[in-house]
Formats: sequence, structure tokens, C-alpha cells
Amino acid sequence: MSIKVLITRKVPRDKGREMVQLFREMRALAVAQPGYISGETLKSNDRPDVFLVISSWESPEDWERWLLSKERQAIQEKIDALLGGKTHYEMFHYGFS
Repeated sequence: MSIKVLITRKVPRDKGREMVQLFREMRALAVAQPGYISGETLKSNDRPDVFLVISSWESPEDWERWLLSKERQAIQEKIDALLGGKTHYEMFHYGFS
């Protein structure tokens, strides 16, 4: 069952440029992961400090493997240091079952 993962981050204005570079590094690694389908990064129109990443995965297990990977965790640590806060994750699947 394919899934979508929504990742929300509130980025301080003075950290935006650094954060975008880390987003790019993360995406470059993600595309090589088994089960990765696609991803996009959006910036809120109403709240310019809020970024939303939407990624699609073939299965929850593929996402979990990537989430827990050492490569991803290394970049996530840098992101967390810049954010001064937490990243919020939500996983969604298609359908009503």
C-alpha cells in the first residue's frame, strides 16, 4: 500500500537559505532509497516561515527504513539544530480502510 508522508517545519527567517540547502541534500539521498516514489517541498503563502514536504512511498516500511537511516538522521540533526524545534511527521494512506 503506497503512502504519503507530510513533514512540517517552522523555519526561522534568518535560517531559510541554510535550510533549503539541507532540504536539497535530504531529497538527493531520498530519491535513491528503495520505495521512494516522489516528493515536493512547499512554502506557506500565509506563513512564510512554514515549509511542508510531501513525499510518496511504496509502503510504510520503506518510509520507516528511510526515516531511521543513518544518512537521513545525520541531516535531520542539522535541520533540528537550525530549527530550534521539532519536525512534525504524519503518514497517510489512500482509501478508507
